[in-house]
Amino acid sequence: MEGKMFLPTTKKEMEERGWAQPDFVYVSGDAYVDHPSFGASIITRVLEDMGFNVAFLAQPDFHSVNDFKRFGEPRLGFLVSAGNIDSMVAHYTVAKRKRNYDYYSPGGKMGLRPDRATLVYSKKIREAYPETAIILGGLEASLRRFGHYDYWDDTVMKSLLVDSGADILTYGMGENILRRIAELLNKNIPVNKIRDVRGTVWLGDRNDKIHFEVGGSWDFVSVKNDKKEYAKAFAVQYKNQDSISGKALVEYYGDKMLVQNPPMAPLTREELDEVYALPYMRDYHFSYEKQGGVPAIEEVKFSLTHNRGCFGGCNFCALAFHQGRSVRSRSIESVVEEARLLTTFPDFKGYINDVGGPTANFREPACEKQLKSGVCADKKCLAPAPCKNLKADHSEYIELLTQIERLPKVKKVFIRSGIRFDYLLADKSPSGNAFFKKLVKDHVSGQLKVAPEHCSESVLKLMGKPEFSVYEKFRNRYFELTKSFNKEQYLVPYLMSSHPGSKLQDAIKLSEFIRKWNYNPEQVQDFYPTPGTASTVMFYTGLDPFTLNEVYVPRSPEEKRMQRALLQCKDPKNADLVRKALKIAHREDLIGNSKKCLVAPSYKDRVEKAKQNNKQKTLKNTSRQNNKMQTKRNNKGKRR
Repeated sequence: MEGKMFLPTTKKEMEERGWAQPDFVYVSGDAYVDHPSFGASIITRVLEDMGFNVAFLAQPDFHSVNDFKRFGEPRLGFLVSAGNIDSMVAHYTVAKRKRNYDYYSPGGKMGLRPDRATLVYSKKIREAYPETAIILGGLEASLRRFGHYDYWDDTVMKSLLVDSGADILTYGMGENILRRIAELLNKNIPVNKIRDVRGTVWLGDRNDKIHFEVGGSWDFVSVKNDKKEYAKAFAVQYKNQDSISGKALVEYYGDKMLVQNPPMAPLTREELDEVYALPYMRDYHFSYEKQGGVPAIEEVKFSLTHNRGCFGGCNFCALAFHQGRSVRSRSIESVVEEARLLTTFPDFKGYINDVGGPTANFREPACEKQLKSGVCADKKCLAPAPCKNLKADHSEYIELLTQIERLPKVKKVFIRSGIRFDYLLADKSPSGNAFFKKLVKDHVSGQLKVAPEHCSESVLKLMGKPEFSVYEKFRNRYFELTKSFNKEQYLVPYLMSSHPGSKLQDAIKLSEFIRKWNYNPEQVQDFYPTPGTASTVMFYTGLDPFTLNEVYVPRSPEEKRMQRALLQCKDPKNADLVRKALKIAHREDLIGNSKKCLVAPSYKDRVEKAKQNNKQKTLKNTSRQNNKMQTKRNNKGKRR
């Protein structure tokens, strides 16, 4: 593939195109991968399709301003993103240890982007070009658009827009937001006058005009100093994330005010089709070849995204704050055409690795009401039970998969994105049973991954997940179908430890289910408090933001280790922690060698038990001898 088909990444490449300067420079914390699974690629191709000249500055040297001057000053502005994920999540584990591999960097090398990349990049750009427009976007900016709890510094930080010195922050899906901003900038509208675009956040004086109805306001100092106020502010934010019902929100900073305009409407099916038909290279930039390429491409190169948004409503997931809860999908024709394109690649082996998205088996909004009135602000579509208005239908998804399977050169189509098993079971139409059968028969690569997350009803409720009985019903049916097709396939449940609300007793209960399933999880996800989720609010405040009820939070590193160890109790390395947890919870009955036990007793425990047994035997023998002597004395007394 010729380098000229990628966007310019050097000044030389830009000049070869005959540009004196770019209109926009897109700055990314990730390596340059021109594939529609990467938001940076979509945004830059959308702007290019509008006729703008866009240069791509991937992982610039952030130690000086020099790299930020690579293309000169752009005519319209810099677009800044940390990359596909939050830079702090990319760099640190939940235990706050440095990771040793970066999937979004050449060769997996660490250290090519800074911590808090959006903030660092913005400050360097402002240092290089004081007057140039800076527009923030991407996941990191989107989820840090208000004052937010930062797990890594254990404090409430200001909006990223306030701290960065940028001009505008965009949140959610950015195509139409950036289209509008680019049009206005191109008409010579000053960036500080662009304040009526949906999906944007701007900073102004307290008396500045707000162009939309305000649905809530609070002061940053109050949410920083009062955890209850923080929880209440989050609830207001959550309820205003719908493009139909959402209103503007205001956060005050002294004599300044941060204004979030209502969300931009989701892309229509036709708009999504257009976005995914743009001329992506579908690979990493050729300059990374010597470094081993960019690992992140491997999972998505032969995968297809058919939808956006998720009405699943898991409290630990940031999708509601980023892609939104209103599902939109591409046409069958669009997805099939992309699949046909993949079959022409020289390294295509006949396998489509995934046809999915945030949730694979969603194709439409949850109900007709959402199209007219927006998503419900005060209830979820699936939890704790499916809403009576839920429209569960898999017929179009079946047709999509079937048409892809019929393509020449396609041997197998897999589904590896998350399947909402509760949505599948809620489909009482013929399509529900038909899809379940087709899923098991045609689309499982040895094992299907689903996410019950836990088994404790109290924890599941705080997670925003369905009752555990729903998962068990799904599990039983899955293995019935697997057996009926004479297949040896497995079910891999995603499980989470230490979520707010989870006590040791809850982790023990889940461990007992794992033993019952004869499952030995190689990986368990500790709850990771990241900006933009209700579960993170619970972790920080100890309150459920939707009810303000108190929530137990496992905070100590030791308890977290114990909860994690309980979910991997078969691992010999975890034995001591498991025994300790069981003793703290007074569940010594689960320490032993019987089938019902979770862990064998330690050598020390065996010695101690042996001592106790010997002591009991001694006491019993002594008691028996005393009884015999007493009996003899009694008998002597009778003879007398």
